[in-house]
Order: sequence, then structure tokens, then C-alpha cells
Amino acid sequence: MPVKHHIYLVPGFFGFTNLGELVYFGHVRDFLQAECARRGVEAEVVAIRSHPTASIRQRSVDLLQGIQATAGMDEGAIHLIGHSTGGLDSRLFVSPTASLREGLQLDPYASRVRTVVTVSTPHAGTPLASFFMGLFGQQILKLLSLFTVYVLRFGRLPLKVAFRLGHLLSRADGQLLGWKQTILDQLFDQLLGDFSADRREAVSRFLADVGNDTSLIPQLTPEGIDLFNAGCEDRPGVRYGSVVTQARAPSLRTRVSAGLDPYAQITHTVYAFLYGQTLRMPLNQIPLHTAEQTAALVQAFGALPGPQACDGIVPTRSQVYGKVIGAVRADHLDAIGHFDQPSHQPPHVDWLISGSGFRRPQFEKVWKSVVDFVLEEPVSTAPRDRPVL
Repeated sequence: MPVKHHIYLVPGFFGFTNLGELVYFGHVRDFLQAECARRGVEAEVVAIRSHPTASIRQRSVDLLQGIQATAGMDEGAIHLIGHSTGGLDSRLFVSPTASLREGLQLDPYASRVRTVVTVSTPHAGTPLASFFMGLFGQQILKLLSLFTVYVLRFGRLPLKVAFRLGHLLSRADGQLLGWKQTILDQLFDQLLGDFSADRREAVSRFLADVGNDTSLIPQLTPEGIDLFNAGCEDRPGVRYGSVVTQARAPSLRTRVSAGLDPYAQITHTVYAFLYGQTLRMPLNQIPLHTAEQTAALVQAFGALPGPQACDGIVPTRSQVYGKVIGAVRADHLDAIGHFDQPSHQPPHVDWLISGSGFRRPQFEKVWKSVVDFVLEEPVSTAPRDRPVL
């Protein structure tokens, strides 16, 4: 009898799956459903609703609740695909050492997990989290959350807002530098004012979640993830794989590739700011890789990415875990479908112009490789049972 597959998509930092038509994993979900159907595989693809900046433990509880509501007790294999922080949620969920909350029955579901795929996940942390822990960083995080939601709803920011945001970040070096909180308040008010009353209330609740519980942020620093890795063990029998992204460093070339559109130039400034915070990875926190992982990175990028290589949010070398399923030139959101290709139906919308050049053909190639990995039959290395005499 064919095995039914339950595929769960676990969102990252800006996990706005709960904002109605603003679908974090929309393109990924549609592609996975179509590709599994094309291969004659019975699969249910579900996007998880997570607290956007709550702790990894709380987000893993969110994952468990989503699986309990949809997977049934005894039917079918479970596969977890986590983008960014969602990859850490997935690793903790399946860890035999995990203790999420008293009374939760985790093992009946964790024991059914066959694969964990992480996409652009900070397995060794990201220095950008250290920046977001500061007062200025907390305000920018909340503004970028609203920025993301707005762009995915309306296609782009109002040019006046974009100019002010770009000007603010172009003057910042991660410290205060004379910024005024009233500027950020004005930007919030202007962007929220464009939503309907009901949508404004929903977005406000989302932003309140971002502001009220930021337990996740210190956990994503290189030092925080070092502690996470010390206590989070891999589960025997689960296959782990990763999709690794590396974007171009901001330069005159990337500015030219962004084109003459003022909006593209401004959002490229936002990308350059985030990239500048991310490349500050401590050298002693860069993980070592296996020979197979190193070979996969060299084959994809032409050379082993340097210590400052990143996708604008997470250092590239921090993203490697298990088998390297794919390694691509892309920024942090490109790989899940948030790139600029409005001609595709439904359109792909890019909220951060990085100049990566990532488009639909690369998207499909990456996710076909993910499906290959998920559906691959594991090779048993356990000794065979002796026949009973």
C-alpha cells in the first residue's frame, strides 16, 4: 500500500502565515503539491502557523500543534521543511532530548518524521540577531516586519516611505547616530493607514507579537546557537538535508543590476544595510564541514564560500547541515519564492532587491531536488535480523 506523506512547511523569522492572503510559503506549497501529484505520490502539504519571534521551544510547540491537528495518529510519514529559523524548530522537534512542555505528547509524532530539510537556516547563528537585540535594532526589526507584509500585499512601498527608510538606514552603522523614534512612528502610521480596518487590526496583532515576545533573537546569535547545538541531538533514522544560499555582496555592480528604478535602488540600500550586519560572523563560530559538504559547496559556487559570505540575513557557511541538497546564488527569501518575476502566475514579488539573479528556473530546480530528497528511500545500515529457527 503506498505511503501517505505529510509535508510541513515551517516558517522563519517573519512567519506571517496567519495573515490571510499574505502567504509566506505560497509558491513552495503550490509547487510541492503539483510535483508530488506529477510523480503519483499522495502528499498533504501544510504550512505551519508560528509565533514570529518567540523562542525556538515555543515555535516547536506551534509545530507540534499544527501536526496534531492535521496528521492523524498513525497514518503516514512526516517530513519537515523549515525556512530560516523554521529549520531550527524542526531540528528541536525531532530531537530525542527535546522537552517542550509538560504534558505534551511529542514522541508519537516525532518518531514518524523521516526527513528534515532546512533552507537558509542559521545552524551556527547569525550576527544580525546580535544587532536586532539593541534598541535601534528592535525598532528596525518591527519596521522591516511591516515592510515585508506591506510589499507582499501591495507590491511595493510608497516611494516616499521607501526614500525615508533608505535614508535612515544609509546613515546608520548599527548604532543610534542621531535617529529619532518619531521618524519610525511616522513610517508605521503611514504604512498601516493603507490597510483596511480589519487588515490593520490583524497586522497590528502580528506586529505586537513581534514586539512583545522577542525570546528568539538572543537564541539566534552565534553564542546562543552554540548552546542550542550542544543540547539538540539528531534523531536516529531521520535524514537531514540543507539548501544553502549565497547572495552577491553589495557593490557598484549590484547597484547597476538593480536598474534605474528609484524603488529598486532604495530597497537595495536596505539589503546592503542588512548584509553589512550579517558579514560580521566571528571566525571561531564558522563551522567545519565534511568532505562531502565542502565538495557540494565548491561545485555550486566555484570555491568554498569565505567567512563573510552570506545571503543578507544568514552567513552561508552557517546554513550547512546534513546533506547539501542544493546550493544557489540567492538572497534569504529568494529560495522560498520571494523574488522579482511578476510575469509568472501567480506573480513572484521581491521585497528586497539584492541583485542575485534568482528566478523561476532556479526555484523549480531547487525544489525538485528537495522532493527527490524527501521521497528517497533510506538505505538501511542496520544489521539484518537473524532468521528464527
